[in-house]
Amino acid sequence: MAPPAAPHTQNTLTDRLLNLVKTLQFSWFMGHLTLLLCTIRYSISVVRFNSTSTIAQFSYRLAFLSAAVTYGIVVFKAYRGKLARGGQGSPQQQALALLGDENVQYLVMAFIWLYSKPIWFALWPFTVYSTFHFLTYLRTNVIPTFIPATITAPGPTAGSPRPSVGVVTQHPISEAISRFVKQNYDTSMHLVSNLEIFLFVRLLLGAVVFANSWVLLLAYATFLRVRYTQSQFVRQAFTSLDKKGDALVNDARVPEQVRSAWIVGKDILKKVADATEFGKPAPSSVPRKAQ
Repeated sequence: MAPPAAPHTQNTLTDRLLNLVKTLQFSWFMGHLTLLLCTIRYSISVVRFNSTSTIAQFSYRLAFLSAAVTYGIVVFKAYRGKLARGGQGSPQQQALALLGDENVQYLVMAFIWLYSKPIWFALWPFTVYSTFHFLTYLRTNVIPTFIPATITAPGPTAGSPRPSVGVVTQHPISEAISRFVKQNYDTSMHLVSNLEIFLFVRLLLGAVVFANSWVLLLAYATFLRVRYTQSQFVRQAFTSLDKKGDALVNDARVPEQVRSAWIVGKDILKKVADATEFGKPAPSSVPRKAQ
């Protein structure tokens, strides 16, 4: 999640640019931009059936390295003060609190993907997040640096007990980005949740045919289990998948073996979920909308 936007108080463009690029937040922004560019480059290689080329492999690794940097910056800014003060609770409680942070979870997964065999679909959830973080920072920091918002002096207001306040006008591109982010935020969160479930299925099938390791599947399953507890969007995605699967297998044309396999699979997942329950879903864990 992006740190608060820095105010642009310098008069000249050079001053504003220097004030922008010297912040840690700008490095965070560049990490998201690098991830997006590397994802596009790697996707082109995949479409061309050339994903094993040197440039493709470099793009893939750099994308997840960038993801690790961006989430690492957020975690650093969030916990440096707490660590300096010594934190609260026992070391075990502090470790559990740290691992319960979704930014820490995505940081860990970024490193896991970085050192694992390339899987194209693993980039997609990170790409969706980076798209919105990139656009938000572009709107709140980059565009105002080059084109500061204008303040229109209001006309006289007779009989008003308070002084008139000027109207701040953002650049039309900033306003368009703001509308896009607000209108598509929930949709993007649902998209990420479905992509993460799809990725689990990909890893499961890959483990069966030895295309990826069972250890990687176990690590990702743990990550997804935690996300299920913390994210209402992931829970909604599983509920939707459950309903769609039931509707599909209840069709008379579906063989009985497929219907039985679906029921057995759901039963196994439910038992695993019950056995690994470590807390009730947190209603307050819904990610905040980008401003």
